[in-house]
Amino acid sequence: MRIRHYLLLLVPLTLSRAASSEAPALRVMSYNIHHGEGLDGRLDPERIAKLIVDARADLVGLQEVDRGVERTQRRDLPAELARLTGMEIRFESNLPHQGGEYGNAILSRFPIKASRNTCYRAPRPGEQRGFLQVVLEAHGREVLFINTHLDFRAGDEERLASVDELRAAISAAGPRPVIMVGDFNAVPASAPIARVAEFMRDAWTAVGAGPGFTIPVRKPAKRIDYIWFTPGALTPVNATVLHSEASDHLPVVTEFRLK
Repeated sequence: MRIRHYLLLLVPLTLSRAASSEAPALRVMSYNIHHGEGLDGRLDPERIAKLIVDARADLVGLQEVDRGVERTQRRDLPAELARLTGMEIRFESNLPHQGGEYGNAILSRFPIKASRNTCYRAPRPGEQRGFLQVVLEAHGREVLFINTHLDFRAGDEERLASVDELRAAISAAGPRPVIMVGDFNAVPASAPIARVAEFMRDAWTAVGAGPGFTIPVRKPAKRIDYIWFTPGALTPVNATVLHSEASDHLPVVTEFRLK
């Protein structure tokens, strides 16, 4: 009888240890929000925020974000999105626009320990682009999260130069896991994406199903929005393109397990 009692106690203890050893989840989104304007022409940050909340995103890289810009009623969109989602925000401007600022933002459910914005060196004149990077503490581990928006014009010279700057920033991260998201304005078969694939892994290629198209919204035919990661501490388990007309891009979400 004593042996039987011991075995009954041992089974739930073993199960408890197995459950607690599962790697924690980290849900990541990349979304070009078209300054909060949907296909219906309405400025509506509330529906952007609802998408983020409904997706249970922990980390979000937003591109084409306005603050104090005339076309968006001089509203502070980063502050509004932070309030509506209950997340911490970092916004950085890459160029002045209509009396305000235009750039990239990062929303995080985890504490942000440091942030830095870099404007790309431009081989030719045009709209200034850049990348925003933050170091955050997720489930007790430091993670480097990068959000970017690359040049949209024909010819890969600008995008290739920007990818080289991203490579340098990621090399400087040391042993930290790195997640990089953004609108790369380049399809998977392009030279810039092939160059990124030399030092990062594409989450959609790893676990996504189907083509992963993100534009145009009503009849998606191209994939130009990506979530990248460094393998090792990060393991992608699923990837999804969400459907919404809140912007002229579709958001991409990947769930990772963090070892």
